[in-house]
Amino acid sequence: MKKIKLNTIFCLFLVFFVALIPAVAQEVQEESRLEAYNKLRKVIGTIEKYYVDELTLNEIVNKAIDGLLTNLDAHSAYLDEKKFEELKIQTDGEFGGIGITISLKEGSLTIIAPIEGTPGDKAGLKSGDIILKINDESTLNMSIDDAVNRMRGKPKTKVQLTIVRKNSPEPLVFDIVRDNIKVESVYAKRVEDTNYAYIRVTSFDKKVSQRVEDELKKYPKLEGVILDLRNNPGGLLNQAVELSDLFLDKGVIVSQKGRMKDENIVYEAKKSAPFAKIPLVVLVNNGSASASEIVAGAIQDNKRGVIIGETTFGKGSVQVILPTEKKEALRLTIARYYLPSGRTIQAVGVKPDIEVLPGSVPNNEKAFNIKEADLQKHLASELEKVESKKTTKDSKTPANTLSQEQIMNDIQLKSAIDVLKIIKII
Repeated sequence: MKKIKLNTIFCLFLVFFVALIPAVAQEVQEESRLEAYNKLRKVIGTIEKYYVDELTLNEIVNKAIDGLLTNLDAHSAYLDEKKFEELKIQTDGEFGGIGITISLKEGSLTIIAPIEGTPGDKAGLKSGDIILKINDESTLNMSIDDAVNRMRGKPKTKVQLTIVRKNSPEPLVFDIVRDNIKVESVYAKRVEDTNYAYIRVTSFDKKVSQRVEDELKKYPKLEGVILDLRNNPGGLLNQAVELSDLFLDKGVIVSQKGRMKDENIVYEAKKSAPFAKIPLVVLVNNGSASASEIVAGAIQDNKRGVIIGETTFGKGSVQVILPTEKKEALRLTIARYYLPSGRTIQAVGVKPDIEVLPGSVPNNEKAFNIKEADLQKHLASELEKVESKKTTKDSKTPANTLSQEQIMNDIQLKSAIDVLKIIKII
C-alpha cells in the first residue's frame, strides 16, 4: 500500500511538473524578450546622450527601424511619410523617371532590366549594369528606395548615372533626360512567312494575359509561339499565373510559402488552356526576373516548352505593404516563390534548356578566300547578291512581321525559330 501511495504521489507530481513546463518556458521566453528590449533601449539612450549630432528620440527610432528592415533582405524597407507617399504616386499615378528596374545583388545596386522604349533603354543601359553614382552621389550603402527616389523626377529634367559594366575597362557615364513612363507591355508579330507568333511581354501589368490571348487568337492556323520575356523585370503575380495558364492545362504553376499559413498558396493550371497543344519556346536572359521567372519555370518544370537564352536574374520573394501608422508603412518580405519541382528562384534563377548568348547570327558570306579558277563564278554570284538586295529594299517587310534583318541580328530569336521548326518536323 505504501508503494502504491508513493507511486500515486510521484505520478501526481510528474503530471504537475509536466503541466508547469509550458508556463516556465513562456516565462523564460518573456524574460529573454525583456532583456532584448532593454538592450535596444540602452543603445537608443546612449546614442541620444552621446552622439555628436543632437537627434530627437523619434529620429533615432526611425533610423533604427530603417536599419533593421534594410538588414533583413534587399527588398524589405521602412517607408516613412515621404517614401510612403512616393510609393502611392508610383502605384496610382504618372511619374517622371528613366524606366529601369533595380535590385541589390551581392551588395551592389544592379539594373535588372531597362524597360523597352524608356529613356534608360534608349540611352543604352543594360541588364547587369552596376550603378556606381547617381549624379554626384555614391550608391555605396544606398537603399533601393533612396536610389529610385533620386532617379525619379520631373519629366524633361536630367539625371546622370555612372555605370560599372562587365568587360568595360572603365566606368561609363550616361546623361539621361527623364520622361513620363508609359510602357506598352505586349508586342506581337508574325515570324516571316510562317504561322509562328512572336509575343514580346515587357512587364506584367494589368490584363497582360488577356492581351496575349487576343493577339494569339488572330492566327487561325497557329503552329508555334515564341514568348519573349527578356529584360522583363516582373510585375503582378496573378498575370504570371494567368499567362502560364494559357499554355498549361494541368500541373502546378507556382507555389508560395511563408511563416503564416495564410501565405502558403499553390497555384495550379486549369483545364481550359486555349493554347495547350501549340509548340512553345520561351526566351529569357539575366534581365528576366520575378513574374518572368515564374512563367519560364512553370513551362520548364511541366516540360511544356523549350527555354532558350541565359540564366534569369533570381528574384523569388513576395513583398507586401503593411501600414504601421496612417502615413508610414513597412514593405516586408513575407514568402518565397517555389517552382513546380520544388526548387526556389531566389538568388538562383531559371537556367535555360538551351543556353544562347546574345549577339548577331554569324555570317561568313563576306569572307573572300577563293581560288583564281573560281573567281568568275564568285564575282557572278556577288553580282546576283547586289541585285537581289536592290529588290529586297524595294519590297518592304510588313509592320506586323519580323524582318529577316531583325532575326539575323538576334541569335537568340533565330535559335527559337529554328527550335520551333525542329519541333514541327518531329
